[in-house]
Amino acid sequence: MSTGSPSSLASTKRRLTHVASHLRTPKLKVVVCRDLGPNVMPLLRDRPEIDLVVWPEDKPCERPWLLENIRGAAGVLVMLSDKVNQELIDAAGPSLKVASTMSVGYEHVDLPVVAKAGVRIGYTPDVLTDAVADLTVMLALMASRNGGEAVSLVQSGGWPSFSWSPFGLCGPQISASPFSPKRTVGFLGFGRIAQATLARLVPFGITHCLFTSNPSSTADPAFEAAIAAKYGVQVRRVGLDELARESDVLVVLAPGGARTHHVVNEEVLRKMKKTAVLVNTARGTVVDSDALARALREGWIWGAGLDVVEGEPNVTADHPLVKEPRAVVLPHLGSATIETRLGMATLAAKNLLGGLGLEEGMPAELDVKSRA
Repeated sequence: MSTGSPSSLASTKRRLTHVASHLRTPKLKVVVCRDLGPNVMPLLRDRPEIDLVVWPEDKPCERPWLLENIRGAAGVLVMLSDKVNQELIDAAGPSLKVASTMSVGYEHVDLPVVAKAGVRIGYTPDVLTDAVADLTVMLALMASRNGGEAVSLVQSGGWPSFSWSPFGLCGPQISASPFSPKRTVGFLGFGRIAQATLARLVPFGITHCLFTSNPSSTADPAFEAAIAAKYGVQVRRVGLDELARESDVLVVLAPGGARTHHVVNEEVLRKMKKTAVLVNTARGTVVDSDALARALREGWIWGAGLDVVEGEPNVTADHPLVKEPRAVVLPHLGSATIETRLGMATLAAKNLLGGLGLEEGMPAELDVKSRA
């Protein structure tokens, strides 16, 4: 009676050894602050090496629950609402190896603290580039064409009594025309999302692109020439004052943090064209909300399209920007496509597994030490 070939016996032996090894090795405790859905959770649930603890409700994870369950954990997967700070590090103890956030932003992570503790950080850049660029263009169009006012007019039942006039509800168009042959988009921050936004705006008739990036970076004429050749527009790196003065659409895509806090302030807004539109799909803290509300109210600029607002989500109906008819305010929907959120969740799970040493490397690890 055959007992199998030597190769099959060897394969069986290796599998048994692998299983036995996992039985002897204590499982790695992993805490997940939000259920990532049926397409992603099996990446974690199906790993025999992991003891998985998942926040059971479809709402932001409560802090007391997280601090209690993080004890002895080797890894944690968090959302933007979950602060990774000294309190969390202390609660977890020395076992914590990795914190993976399902976000491209990391303002909720105390970088000096995690660097000192030796905790690796995973995040989700690149995945949301197209989704945010799409929304940026949508907000530019909505703000320039009085989309907020127009939608409100219909939803409030005011359309039947609205008196049409030749220039009623008109706004400046983004595309070039015989009356406006030069149309300029300006970018505060010129990374991947900004360039993807430019690619979408060029077919609308944008003719010029200005950008201001990190002050510590040096000018690169070759880069500007390459962008100009790629998209068929004139491209120049300029200072903030010129960016404000010359942009018909000024798009904020700079990172948050102390260095960019209120960069777009009253001084900048007063330099903008009266027909200009400001779009912010980056971080609310980059724009001074009170100054922007005043700019809209007093007509310094034409309109604003905002996916982010300082102090969010505590933005209520009495917020000065919400009360401005020419401000289109969305509840931070930049990455809110099914495809993008699935990609972000998958990348967050793989970063977690890589940080635990269960897969080869972390696909997107934040260089904590250089930013701490």
